[in-house]
Amino acid sequence: MEASPFLSVIIPAVNEAATLPHTIERLRAQSVTHEIIVAVAPSYDGTASIAEKHGTIVVECDRRQRARQMNLGAARAKGAVLLFLHADTIVPEGAFERIADALIDTQITGGAFARLYDTPSRFLRFTCFLAELRSRKLGIFLGDQAMFLRRETFDTLKGFKEMEIFEDFDFSQRLSRLGKTVILRPPVVSAARRFYERGPLVTLCQDLFMTCQYLAGAGPRDLALKSPRRGTRLKRAFVPARLTAR
Repeated sequence: MEASPFLSVIIPAVNEAATLPHTIERLRAQSVTHEIIVAVAPSYDGTASIAEKHGTIVVECDRRQRARQMNLGAARAKGAVLLFLHADTIVPEGAFERIADALIDTQITGGAFARLYDTPSRFLRFTCFLAELRSRKLGIFLGDQAMFLRRETFDTLKGFKEMEIFEDFDFSQRLSRLGKTVILRPPVVSAARRFYERGPLVTLCQDLFMTCQYLAGAGPRDLALKSPRRGTRLKRAFVPARLTAR
């Protein structure tokens, strides 16, 4: 019988054919035994086909919702540790070893990585510095920081709440309540593409405003509809399966 991998990498993806190959290549270079699961929602660019060609396990989701995709991927996972990774985020060399070392301490429930963006922008580097401080002091981290935890802890939390937005914020809050979390270095490198359309400052201000609204009790679905990026995704959530390119 084939031994189960130590770690399962779960990547939610929608129209990520251009970014997946490099992300997968960097994951394959990790020495710790692992499997890669790509949870694909309806896409037009052959994301599922690309994922299959690169030897990953493909799980198809009926709608474009990151939380649902990650839960479906986790249901398929065989690893003792789960790592949730964005398709455009690159893990550093030795990342899996650092995760394994961190989880030797049974008081640590899970964690994430510090993060940089693939841009020379000093402003975005400063925001990453602030985000790392937030993560270390408050135990709050986001999806592009490569969140990880033990499988049994994920089951205890009953996975991600299937929210349209802030599913990562909610999940890290619940994880931190269970025990100590940790932020690892070297950082992961995430694509800065979401800042291109409106610029770093406008995008950051909008993110902060929406976070304040969320903390004040605004519903995730209503907030997602107000977001130019997530709102478009939400309106297209129920794309007919026949339109999914393979």
